[in-house]
Amino acid sequence: MSEHKASGTVKERSKVALNNDFLRNAVKFTTERLKNGKLAAAEEIGNWEEWRERGREIRLHTIAHLDYYLGKFVENARAQGVHVHFAADAADAVRLTMQIAEHKKAKSVVKSKSMVSEELHINHALESIGVEAIETDLGEYIIQLAGETPSHIIIPAIHKNRYQIADLLSEDAGEKLEPDTGILAGYVRRKLREKFLEADIGMTGCNFAIAETGSIVLFENEGNARMVSTIPKTQITFMGMERIIPTLDDLEVMATLLPRSATGQKLTVYMSVISGPQRELDGDGAEEMHIIILDNGRSLQLGDPQFQELLNCIRCGACLNACPVYRHIGGHAYGGVYSGPIGAVLTPALNKNVDQWDDIASASSLCGACYEACPVKIPLHDMLVYLRQRKVERGSTDLGEKLGMKGFNFLMSDAKRVKALIKVGRIGQKLLVRDGHIKAKVGPLKGWNSHRFAPSLAKKTFRESWKDIEQGLEGTFPELDAAMKSRMEKLVADRKEGGGGHHHG
Repeated sequence: MSEHKASGTVKERSKVALNNDFLRNAVKFTTERLKNGKLAAAEEIGNWEEWRERGREIRLHTIAHLDYYLGKFVENARAQGVHVHFAADAADAVRLTMQIAEHKKAKSVVKSKSMVSEELHINHALESIGVEAIETDLGEYIIQLAGETPSHIIIPAIHKNRYQIADLLSEDAGEKLEPDTGILAGYVRRKLREKFLEADIGMTGCNFAIAETGSIVLFENEGNARMVSTIPKTQITFMGMERIIPTLDDLEVMATLLPRSATGQKLTVYMSVISGPQRELDGDGAEEMHIIILDNGRSLQLGDPQFQELLNCIRCGACLNACPVYRHIGGHAYGGVYSGPIGAVLTPALNKNVDQWDDIASASSLCGACYEACPVKIPLHDMLVYLRQRKVERGSTDLGEKLGMKGFNFLMSDAKRVKALIKVGRIGQKLLVRDGHIKAKVGPLKGWNSHRFAPSLAKKTFRESWKDIEQGLEGTFPELDAAMKSRMEKLVADRKEGGGGHHHG
């Protein structure tokens, strides 16, 4: 996979985002609502952790046997009259799509939301051969008019408020539209109905592909994917090679996890299971159906103990809503198709961890909120550390970071140095502290204090306070005190026996 990257570094793009109040407020409002909805839905179901573990088991099993389930899916899909194609990379998938479009003499294509089609930049490719490509998801339609890319996996236009959307749609309509969601959605609905009826090809993504039946599954809330997959005579479905689940029973688990994690819903408004093109007695459906199964760097993760679990992702977007970094800078600051914690790992991984993408692995606090939010328990915070580790091992870090870490190692490896540093820091901060905070934008503080305040050093460290705490607790828990004392004595004895080496107990 070789993906076009937005200009600048993640730090430079973040500065632009942080100075955009519209974007910050819109992203904060929506992610907060989605996050709270997900938490409420998880609490309501009662045994959420059991569902998460079951979802994780299904994904781990499927990816571990991906060749078998892919083969089974293709066999069953072809038996139902589907044309199945394999694309090694984005260029291959675009070539196959262009061949189908040219063979059908297509003039227009309607699309439901698909992150894989964004990965391929398929709209630009279609336009280059004179085929009109129309996004029919409301959010995707809005950002298509704006000439932008999605900034969220689930809600592509999360970074825009209704006033900005009203301006875009008013320009498209040639008349003033009020910033009322009903009016704006009504205008788009009327316009797109004509496009559905005119289109030669309908394009969809694929939430899940069921190996047992050869079916694809689409989750949506607007009904546009059903229009896309039933009205045009030809359907093209883009499917990441990892989207497989073994059986219809497994779909029940995913249908429980995905909507709750994505939007806090018990169920999406529409869930379509499509098994091949239109049959003789069917009232609607495409007469011809193509599924393009895309690798594009995914197979690079197979067998990699650090990154194979990336392929477990069900694209719910929950990690974005929970991430404190994403919630401040939005999706475009990540520079690629996929944003948030999943994008910070997935994009470098699909691109063979090339240097140009390594900076986004640093756009994380490593707080683990993404793991807690993930319905299939992908350890994204660990993967971000692995990416940083690989960068260091390749010698790709800049001089400032190298010197900084050497200095940190020198200071933190000796308790006396740490104590001396804290004393110097307490004296030095007196010139900068105001109301218990350091607000000055100087030196290393400049980046942090541009959008928040740094706390001042405490009058006493925990170590300095420990004697008072210990005296206050003395004799309160005699059995615990004795057990801790015994354990500490054993640790000291073990270290002495080991010649001062580290003991991991």
